[in-house]
Amino acid sequence: MQSDARNSLDLDLAEERFLAAIDHTVGIEEEFAILDQTSFDLVPGFERLREAAAIRDSLLCEGITGELISSEVEIVSGRGEDLADAIARQRERRRRLFALAEQEGFVLGATGTHPWADYRKQTVIDTEHYRRVAEGLQYVAARNNTFSLHVHVGVNNPDRAVKVCDRLRPVLPLLLALSASSPYIDGRDSGLHSARTQTFTRSFPRCGVPDPFGSWAAYRQYIDVLRRTSSIVEFTQVWWSIRPHFAFGTVEVRICDAQISGGESEALTALIVACVAQAARDIDEGVPFEDPPSRLIEENMWRAIRFGLDGSMIDFAETEEYPSAAIAERLAAWTAPLRGELGIDVLFPERNGAQRQRSQIAAGVPMEEVYASVVAETRQTYAQEVTV
Repeated sequence: MQSDARNSLDLDLAEERFLAAIDHTVGIEEEFAILDQTSFDLVPGFERLREAAAIRDSLLCEGITGELISSEVEIVSGRGEDLADAIARQRERRRRLFALAEQEGFVLGATGTHPWADYRKQTVIDTEHYRRVAEGLQYVAARNNTFSLHVHVGVNNPDRAVKVCDRLRPVLPLLLALSASSPYIDGRDSGLHSARTQTFTRSFPRCGVPDPFGSWAAYRQYIDVLRRTSSIVEFTQVWWSIRPHFAFGTVEVRICDAQISGGESEALTALIVACVAQAARDIDEGVPFEDPPSRLIEENMWRAIRFGLDGSMIDFAETEEYPSAAIAERLAAWTAPLRGELGIDVLFPERNGAQRQRSQIAAGVPMEEVYASVVAETRQTYAQEVTV
């Protein structure tokens, strides 16, 4: 089978794109559940939304993409010249998407998982890429009814992009803890803060926190081995939680749950942009970096999945714990130089999506009512302009 040209494994072309890339360009990808307006059940509506957009809204049509199942829709900003441009582009596309969904009889949800949907009843959208995913991964693909936030940040030079990915490996669990929004799965309280991560990241091949590669040459060799051994036919089949994106010349951060509110999504986007930019600057200035072993990063990954911001993280340099509630403050301090240069502020609510849902769970609120409350918050904040 021939892969989509955008997902090409042409490594020379990928290198050219990174050499032409511009630092600090931004792209935002947000995934939403398509829901029945009354029951909030997952319903297959992607094809209808796409067709309606093609007829009635050319700008929105450019931004709508599919994401495996037909009860999910992704809205993408396209390339913003900077963070403010990307957010402005995404707000306009969101507003149009939510309006179109209402017109077509749907409502959109934004948590990392749907609380009670039966994955066995979901249908895969009819594209070559997703047919390949479903056929190749079988149960693993079928089980993946999850929703996330992906952020692309332009990084010039492929070697530099790989080194940025390396530097952000220990940051990924921190971003996950901040973003956790999925306590429910399969009609039950999972006891986790990010059931999405346990379902997707722990199941898919070539997923989660990657090994450190050290250079573009090493990463290129890895991809070439996968290609030559027929392990992959598209580079997007490498599902790491952070990866160099060959089509766009970006570092793509893929660790975060979908966010309940528009403000949270934008705050996370801003922080991710700041983290990528600061990592690139630290590389340029030769700031020392000791890459933690994967086994230690995995300890923080589990803490993020299980406890989110209610737990603690390990400070590897000091070999001690600190409250996960301090993550945003710590990342803000590290990224302060680049945030100052780029004019990036980050402001998170007192409690993230998982914590807000867990407070209702602890109070005995039924699952259906908890989800109805977060869908209402999503509807209110994504359908209009929000301020970070």
